[in-house]
Amino acid sequence: MSQFGHVSAVNLSRQCNMCTVLSPQHGSSIGNGISFAVCDAMGHKLRMPTTHAFSNRSKRNVHPLKVVCIDYPRPELENTVNFLDAARLSSTFRASPRPSKPLEIVIAGSGLAGLSTAKYLADAGHKPILLEARDVLGGKVAAWKDEDGDWYETGLHIFFGAYPNIQNLFGELGINDRLQWKEHSMIFAMPNKPGEFSRFDFPEILPAPFNGILAILKNNEMLTWEEKIKFAIGLLPAIAGGQSYVEAQDGITVTDWMKKQGVPERITDEVFIAMSKALNFINPDELSMQCILIALNRFLQEKNGSKMAFLDGNPPERLCMPIAEHIQLLGGEVRLNSRIQKIDLNEDGSVKSFILTNGDVIKGDAYVFATPVDILKLLLPDEWREIPYFKKLDKLVGVPVINVHIWFDRKLKNTYDHLLFSRSPLLSVYADMSVACKEYYDPNKSMLELVFAPAEEWISRSDEEIIEATMKELAKLFPDEISADQSKAKILKYHVVKTPRSVYKTVPGTEPCRPLQKSPIEGFYLAGDYTKQKYLASMEGAVLSGKLCAESIVKDCELLSERAQKIVAEASLV
Repeated sequence: MSQFGHVSAVNLSRQCNMCTVLSPQHGSSIGNGISFAVCDAMGHKLRMPTTHAFSNRSKRNVHPLKVVCIDYPRPELENTVNFLDAARLSSTFRASPRPSKPLEIVIAGSGLAGLSTAKYLADAGHKPILLEARDVLGGKVAAWKDEDGDWYETGLHIFFGAYPNIQNLFGELGINDRLQWKEHSMIFAMPNKPGEFSRFDFPEILPAPFNGILAILKNNEMLTWEEKIKFAIGLLPAIAGGQSYVEAQDGITVTDWMKKQGVPERITDEVFIAMSKALNFINPDELSMQCILIALNRFLQEKNGSKMAFLDGNPPERLCMPIAEHIQLLGGEVRLNSRIQKIDLNEDGSVKSFILTNGDVIKGDAYVFATPVDILKLLLPDEWREIPYFKKLDKLVGVPVINVHIWFDRKLKNTYDHLLFSRSPLLSVYADMSVACKEYYDPNKSMLELVFAPAEEWISRSDEEIIEATMKELAKLFPDEISADQSKAKILKYHVVKTPRSVYKTVPGTEPCRPLQKSPIEGFYLAGDYTKQKYLASMEGAVLSGKLCAESIVKDCELLSERAQKIVAEASLV
């Protein structure tokens, strides 16, 4: 395939350190009240008996400017309906009347949902106070630097063209150039042909959905013509029924839907096992078909919807810090090491304050919980638990996922500058980040980042067991380069990051349980990809949930101001 685009370069000697002024007034201790919700970022460095030691990136004897990869041009996204809708919503915050007295909104959680909520409230002239339990921004996109200066992440994060709110956010922050766009393809490993890949290449000259249709028709390695025709016939009700049909499929699994529509079982095995694990870290016999149909709708209805981009470096510095700096520039606050121990209530059942594990009491005019749903359920006051709005949350449970990073002693050849679907029983997707990401670039060694899913049976196992199982699978993907006993490529070091409760498990029947951002408790709101919004449990869903949460608060501004004045007046009478 012809390569086109512009060549990118990166200064390899540059080292960015996260700004520590975010929370200078807070201590560094972190409580363990919700330890299950904190990712277990673990790893080991294996000292190899060789004279070629693995050295720090800053010590490598390389020219400071190196050609890294071919970045494809940023696709035309600005003229799509979804992008314009997202842009209009963003503009309402900047255009809203400036409040005479800005609301102080206390927000728990600095993942993309919390950061988005705070960003758009600050745009509307209010003062968000963002509280993060850990010492790093990002939530499910958090990352850490090890003793060698190498980064390891909570997950392998891909930015799609069909993410209009995220794409708007990058533009609003002026960091569009931090997305490394890849060629418009989806690449699958071939288990029956070890070391080979099957591609779905989307032609640039065709509009949607014809570019996607042609990409499917041109691929004859994974599906036969008969299977393609039967699959197309099976999809006709979804195409004809539109959004109402999609929403009605929440009650059926992918596997059962395929059987119902007469779609050959091999299509599920060849395509939808990989797609299900990539979307929600579970297999198609558990995943709601609504999730698949939403993804297909987004990817096939926009010409560049399925086009992928990698962030050019670690998410906390390259994405989260610009949002935090924007919030602070507009008068908001971002506080790390601020773990919530209790939601303290007034006599009427409304929120009085957030009490932190260090004893601090944080008060505001409104309160937002932008943590994963499992953390919210742990801290939910007893007085709220039987309220239907909160009771429905019982059915929303985070799915376990494991992210694996392995540094090898050589450059692997059987890989691409792209996301790869492994089609392995244990692995979901993976990428050679030493090629795909500028900050992680290494001309001599590969670093594979892999999503280990489904992970429910593995989340309690040791790192060594997980790495051993991963290497056995990699030996099938790289038969000429990797062997399970390391007689070929050797492991220099690895990191295993476990998230016991990640995005909510999108099983049948969960859609009605997703709450609106505005709760029945006056002055209390929710944000998070599990809340009601039209996208999946994803980065896009998290950002959109934050915008919808901020929108609800701005609409309630007058009511919240009156409530705050009433509380002050009552306090003065005491």
